[in-house]
This record gives sequence, structure tokens and C-alpha cells, in this order.
Amino acid sequence: MRTAATPGPRRRPAALTTLMATVAAVVLGSAGCGSSDPAPGAGPSSAATTPAGPITVRDPWVKAADRGMTAAFGTLVNNSDTDITVVSASTPVSPMELHEMTMKDGRMVMQPKVGGIVVKAKGSHVLEPGGDHLMLLNVTAPVKAGDELTFTLTFADGKTLQFSAVAKPFTGAGESYDPGHPSMSMSPAT
Repeated sequence: MRTAATPGPRRRPAALTTLMATVAAVVLGSAGCGSSDPAPGAGPSSAATTPAGPITVRDPWVKAADRGMTAAFGTLVNNSDTDITVVSASTPVSPMELHEMTMKDGRMVMQPKVGGIVVKAKGSHVLEPGGDHLMLLNVTAPVKAGDELTFTLTFADGKTLQFSAVAKPFTGAGESYDPGHPSMSMSPAT
């Protein structure tokens, strides 16, 4: 009985192997060169951090939305001995503001967070539905469940931190970011 020969591993030409090794060395070698950005494609559930940076973002996510407004959430962790203030956030898909939910005239309203978000020394600050959050004011394209968005936080000292967050469907906390929805009352900063 005759059996078909099983093909062996394909061999690459020596020039291609050398080229691939050179490209890998350049990519890996440049990855450790003073960039303050996290590695591209860092998982959304992993903390985003800068080398020796004092702030990390734990469990970042963004609420999926077809249009209009949505928000990003997670936990800001301050590993330093001094308070750190987040003064702004940005993303390529929408203008952004730092927001808070607060009681005003007996009802919950959303408003810009005056003075920024302070993360206490050796502490953390939760960004969550119904509380402080990173508000995307007008997404330029639908943000679908599973999409990964990149955000940049800017701190009072001018330093920045970039992180990625995956979009999730979410209907909890009774929040709607549609300006016409009764649970979404925008209040100007006071």
C-alpha cells in the first residue's frame, strides 16, 4: 500500500529569513526606546501605563453607540505619593469632556467636571455610569461592541497617558446620553 508523501516544512530563502530577523530586531529594539505610550494593541482589560508613570487605567471600556454621545469608564489608579489631576481627555472619534453626575433641584444631572478629576496619592478614582466619566460628545462613526478606541488623558502638569478601551453594549444605570432623554439632563458647569 502506497501512502502520499507528507510535505515537510516549507523552507524560506536565506535572504527572506535575514530580512525578517532584521525587521524583528528593529521593531523589538525600538519598543523600549523612551515612548510614553502603551504597546499598540494592549488588551483592554490590562492596565495602560507609561514606563515609570504614576497613573494606570484599570479595566477601561466604552459604551457602544450608533451615533451622538457615549462615555468611557474604568478605574484611574495613582501609584505616586502626590495627588494627580486629569484635566482633559481626547479620542480621534469624538470631541470629549470630563463629566460628573450630580444632584441638582432633586434630580440627577450631568455636567462638566470643573477643575478636572483628582486621583488622590496612592489611591484610585472610579469612572462609572452614574458617576464621573469621560464623555464623548459626538461620535463620528458608530462605536460597535468589540471596537477598540484609543484615548489620551492630559494631566495638570502637561503629561499625557494613552490607553485603549473596548466598546461594550450597556443599558444599566438608567443613563441615556441622548440629549432629549429625560435621564440625561445636561447642566452647564457652575
